[in-house]
Amino acid sequence: MSQPESNRTLANPARFVKGVGSHQAELLERLGLRTAGDLLFHFPRRYEDWRDVIPISLLTVGQSATVIGTIADVEHAITGSSRQVLYVLLEEGKHYLRAIWFNQPFDASRFPRGSQLLLRGTVGERGGRLQMVHPKSQRIVPGEEVQRSHMVPVYPLTAGLKQQQLRRILNAAIEGYVPLLEEALPDRLRDQLGLCDIQTAIRQIHFPDTPESLEAARHRLVFQELLVLQLALAMRRHLVRQTESAEPLLLTPKIRDRILGRMPFQLSAGQAQAFAEIASDMQQAVPMNRLLHGDVGSGKTAVAACAILLAVAGGCQAALMAPTEILARQHDRTLRQWLRNSRVRIALWTGSVSHRKELAEEIAAGQIDIVIGTQAIVESNLQFHRPGLVVIDEQHRFGVRQRSQIRQLGGTMPHYLVMTATPIPRTVTMTVFGDLDVSVLPRDPNRQTVVHTYLGDESKRDSWYNFVARKLRDGRQAWVVAPLVQADDESVVGSAGKLYENLANGPLEEFRIDLLHGRQSAEEKDAALLAFASGQTQVIVATSIVEVGIDVPNATVMTIESAERFGLSQLHQLRGRVSRSEHAGFVCLFPSVDQPEAGQRLQALVDNDDGFRLAEIDLEMRGPGNLFGTEQTGFPPLLIADLTRDAALLESTRETAIELIRTDPTLSQPEHSRLHTLVTTRYGAALDLADVG
Repeated sequence: MSQPESNRTLANPARFVKGVGSHQAELLERLGLRTAGDLLFHFPRRYEDWRDVIPISLLTVGQSATVIGTIADVEHAITGSSRQVLYVLLEEGKHYLRAIWFNQPFDASRFPRGSQLLLRGTVGERGGRLQMVHPKSQRIVPGEEVQRSHMVPVYPLTAGLKQQQLRRILNAAIEGYVPLLEEALPDRLRDQLGLCDIQTAIRQIHFPDTPESLEAARHRLVFQELLVLQLALAMRRHLVRQTESAEPLLLTPKIRDRILGRMPFQLSAGQAQAFAEIASDMQQAVPMNRLLHGDVGSGKTAVAACAILLAVAGGCQAALMAPTEILARQHDRTLRQWLRNSRVRIALWTGSVSHRKELAEEIAAGQIDIVIGTQAIVESNLQFHRPGLVVIDEQHRFGVRQRSQIRQLGGTMPHYLVMTATPIPRTVTMTVFGDLDVSVLPRDPNRQTVVHTYLGDESKRDSWYNFVARKLRDGRQAWVVAPLVQADDESVVGSAGKLYENLANGPLEEFRIDLLHGRQSAEEKDAALLAFASGQTQVIVATSIVEVGIDVPNATVMTIESAERFGLSQLHQLRGRVSRSEHAGFVCLFPSVDQPEAGQRLQALVDNDDGFRLAEIDLEMRGPGNLFGTEQTGFPPLLIADLTRDAALLESTRETAIELIRTDPTLSQPEHSRLHTLVTTRYGAALDLADVG
């Protein structure tokens, strides 16, 4: 049942689109297509160019071709081996082509004699007759289907929904609802950038006339999608600067000397530059919002410690949050060592901390200067007396809204620093962290330890573990990493529990081995790490819980089992565990399956030690959703933009957005009203922008 034209809106349920019944509406709902507007923005994932139709008389064997003819005959047969075969004979003048499908349900209504049929496939020959086996087919119904001059869209589907059905539905949606689309981009901006209008873009993205019109449509839609995202981030930045205030924390020469005097080493040039940028922000009366993006081994913890001490020197409190209790306890030990014999008061707050009530009262009274912990700091609703700085370590999966909640510690709004050693491509940084200023911290070349990385296989496993044993006898220690605690899948060689048993009763039986994983209690994990750090344990078999920040300088050998189950960025983080001393590090990657793509990714790690380059490779191979779990960022997924392919356009839209928000911070001017609606509708909940303007 179609909707009367006078009542049509983009919000009409999809069932009112011509040709959509209740069953089709249920199938469309599985794809998230609930309204007519949803259908218009359900973009093809690729196209098949069926424009170059070749006469049957000119076909050659082995050729991939598209033909159109009249169905002359249809036959359904069963072979001697009980295999069903469907034959369709296509006629064009005096020339014939036979299409063959094996073991497919016979449906004569799909191929009525005398109707026009389009076939696309590889031409073969049998018995002197031309044929196509399992070609793609499309019945040509006048007025309904794609014309010969068009490229054919291929859409994401769900079970029960066919391409031909969805094309007809999209064609009806376009004809009925595209005229209702309002232009969001101001005319002056479209003219300046040479962008087509939205109605043309939607028509051409679904059923393009030419490759050129398709590219123009895609360019327009990608630009709009990225511009809306960058506008949302720019509005958020402006909102923070205009509505939130923080305590200025001045870095005087005296305070700077006192802070640097507490560091056990001289800051590298990169560290000094990053601290200068952070200190400049913290001297402002608006909250700092900065990302400290450092490669593995760049020394970001020391930079964060300097920022924390700047807050304490200004009479404020600081909170340092880590993703795991293991890392929180390591930060606690490090800062206590650096600040021993000082008057700075430090407290550890995790899910397992004792005397919670008394400690919470001391924090609220301002008797604690630095609180180090996990997300329990937020979950416990701790109140600070005078919060000055919040540092989040390795929380790249937190969206803007979650990060905003983390900063609510009571009292004034604190300055905010998020830091990560996870390699993140620049394009992802401009989206996931687009509301933050960025300081990039490269590794200090003067402190760089060589790490040798190898790609192993079953034939090299014994010799590798013999090498590990030799290093252990030389006094070094070793990590063995697996993706799982226990493997239900028998193909996964590298479950931590299974590895522990195999090594303890096999090639490393003469050494002291322990097990570390996320299911253990905090006490068990602490005991395992302390024993390893002190040298009591020589080998530790662990899951990826050790990926982030854990520091055991004497551990210079690492084996990573089922390595294809980790991303490149994660593997680079793991490799960083064996570059913590003056001794060379050694890493061997053992995949559990032989897959060309997996081998290509792992070889990229062997060939590259630059985390930022590896991040770009990982993005190209796996996409941003797989890299960072975008469902956790709080942002809806991108519909058409590709952060690899569209990197230059992302830069352009960022510049455009910054300029627009500079002149119209809340997009309140009439020509920006539609953009304002798009921004608040799509990103308002994620960025707390629903009430802007």
